[in-house]
Amino acid sequence: MGAFEYQPLDPQGRQKKGVIESETPRLARQALRDQGLTPLSVEAVISKESRSPTALGGSSGVGTRDLALLTRQLATLSRSGIPLEEALLAVSQQTEKVRIQRIILGVRARVLEGQSLSNALANFPKAFPVLYRATVDAGESSGKLDYVLEKLAEYEETREVMRKKIQLAMIYPIMLITVSVLIVIGLLAYVVPEIVGVFENLGQELPFLTRWLIISSDFILDYGILVLGGIIAIWIGISAMLRVEQILFAYQSMQLKLPLIGRFIRGSNTARFTRTLAILVGSGVELLEALRIASQVIPNLPMRKAVEQTSVRVREGDSLSRALSQTKLFPPITVHLIASGESSGQLPEMLEGAADNQQSEVQSMAEMLIGIFEPVIILFMGLVVLLIVIAILLPIFEMNQLVQ
Repeated sequence: MGAFEYQPLDPQGRQKKGVIESETPRLARQALRDQGLTPLSVEAVISKESRSPTALGGSSGVGTRDLALLTRQLATLSRSGIPLEEALLAVSQQTEKVRIQRIILGVRARVLEGQSLSNALANFPKAFPVLYRATVDAGESSGKLDYVLEKLAEYEETREVMRKKIQLAMIYPIMLITVSVLIVIGLLAYVVPEIVGVFENLGQELPFLTRWLIISSDFILDYGILVLGGIIAIWIGISAMLRVEQILFAYQSMQLKLPLIGRFIRGSNTARFTRTLAILVGSGVELLEALRIASQVIPNLPMRKAVEQTSVRVREGDSLSRALSQTKLFPPITVHLIASGESSGQLPEMLEGAADNQQSEVQSMAEMLIGIFEPVIILFMGLVVLLIVIAILLPIFEMNQLVQ
C-alpha cells in the first residue's frame, strides 16, 4: 500500500488537499469519488518528493520542532509495543500539516513493502538528515529502536530550545538598533534641516559641530538612497564570496581567533559535535563512522576539518582524546572528559556530559554578550542624539551672547 497526495473538488466546488493510502492511483481516485469528491490530481508521495525543490537541496519543510514532536510520538508508541507501521499511521494522523503527513505516510508505505525504517527514511533525505538515519539504522541493528528514538527526540528538543532562546535573546537588541537608527535618520533628514535652516540665514559663521550636522543632514538627503543601495550590494557581494569554500574557511578561521566570539563559536560547535557523537556511539555506531557523520553537523569548516583529521589519527591507532587535543580547537575540558570516558569505558556518558557543559557555557556567554551589548548600544545612540542636540543649541547660545 502506498501514500498518494490528492487535490480534489468538494461538492461545493472548493479545492482541497490531502493524503490518502491506497494500492494504486486508480483505487485512490475511486476512494475519493466514494467520498463525494472529484479528484483533480492524485500523485504518489515518493515520486512527487523526488521532483520537489526540497529534494534538490532546498528546505525540507520539516522544522526542528516538528521533527522533535514526531520523533517523540514515534518513540512513545514504539516503547508501548505498537508495531512500527501502526505507529507511523498514528503519527501521521496526529499532524495537521499535509507535507509532514505525506512524508510519514511515504515512509510507512516503504516499511509495508518490507524495507527497514532507516531505508524508508532515506527516501526523504532533506526531512531526515544523515545523523537521524544512521542512528535509526544502529537502533534497528541493536534492537534498541525505542531507546534511539528517545535520544533523537531529546536531541531535537534540545536544539529547538537553544534556537528559541537565542532568537528571543536577539529580539530586543535588534529592535533597539533598528529604532535607534531610524530615529537618528529621521532627525537628520527631517528635523535638523528645518531648525538649522534658520541659522544659515543669519550670515554668521556657525560652530564646527553645527556645520558637521548640516553636512550630515545634506548627505543623507542627497545620497541616502545610494548609500542604502551600496550597503545592500556589498552585503550581497560578501554573501556570494562566502559561498566559495576557501574564502569561507579563511573567514571562519579568523572568527575562531577573536577573543570572545571565537570562544563562543568553539563552544557551540563543540556542543553540537559531542552530543551528536554521544548519540551515535551510544546507539552502537562504529567510532570512525560516528566521527564521519558527526563532522557533518559542525557548521564551522576549520573545526569540521579538524574532526576529519581526528578520524584519520584514530584510524591509525591514536585515541580520540589525544587526536582531538592535537587540533587545538576543542576546549580542554571536553578533551579531558573524553579521555575519562575512554579509560572508564563510558564514552557516550562522558560525551553527553561534555555537550551539557559546553551548552551551558555557551548559553551563559550569550546572555553575557547580550547583557553587555544592550547598554553599549543605548549609550552610543544616546551620545549621537546628544551631539545632535548640542549642535542645534550652540548657535542659539552664540545668538544670546551677541544680543547681550
